[in-house]
Amino acid sequence: MTAVRNIPVACFTDAASFAIRGERASDVAAREALLDTGFGANRQTRTCQRLRDGQTPAEGLAFSAVRRGLSSRIRRSQCLPQDRERTSNSIRTTADPNCACGGCFGNSPGQTCGECVGNSRNATRLVGTVRLWHVSAGGVPALVLGPLAVDPVCRKLGVGAALINHALAAASERGHGAVILLGDAPYYGRFGFSDLKTAELSLPGPFERGRLLARELREGALDGASGMIVPAGKAALHGRPRSAARLRKLAPRAA
Repeated sequence: MTAVRNIPVACFTDAASFAIRGERASDVAAREALLDTGFGANRQTRTCQRLRDGQTPAEGLAFSAVRRGLSSRIRRSQCLPQDRERTSNSIRTTADPNCACGGCFGNSPGQTCGECVGNSRNATRLVGTVRLWHVSAGGVPALVLGPLAVDPVCRKLGVGAALINHALAAASERGHGAVILLGDAPYYGRFGFSDLKTAELSLPGPFERGRLLARELREGALDGASGMIVPAGKAALHGRPRSAARLRKLAPRAA
């Protein structure tokens, strides 16, 4: 088995307005609220949700974007001038994983971020999320990207693009061959996604053909892929819903 090199965790610099790190258990409540805001109360009925029901995200491929500043949502006009100027997403590649606030600003490993206790300006809040999931694309191993969500207040900061690029780099580093998603071609095309390899693929529910896109991380990874895209990941601890189990049975066995 090929050794996997650890993907660096992004951390703030003084010029950065947000950072990307691996998703944590403490992110769940904020993530769910962010998804409800972005996709509405009926998001669980969407076709792509059938590929995630009862599954766990691909290992090491669930990411959160966090932003330094007030822990409560504030309007841009309420920010201090120096905060309004921090719109670059340049990042460093070191972080303290033990930082209790969800982001570290120069603390040594093993320390808790003392600056974040009782100091809301140094606290962080989740402003973006993305996950990748194992699927079988007509018998060909692949990943599905989504859902991708960004706090409306932060959508002009490049959070979504940074999450996508970070997730794709991590997936490639881990040896995955292709990523599939359902989304707008004009937006995702700039990340290398197209419908060139998805014409013979389908989803377990209604979808717009022109929005089923893919990007190969390894040349030829989706050659000959055809048929239904179905879940292929590990079942979540609470068990796999029957619908996911039925979809898994539709996946043809690789030759």
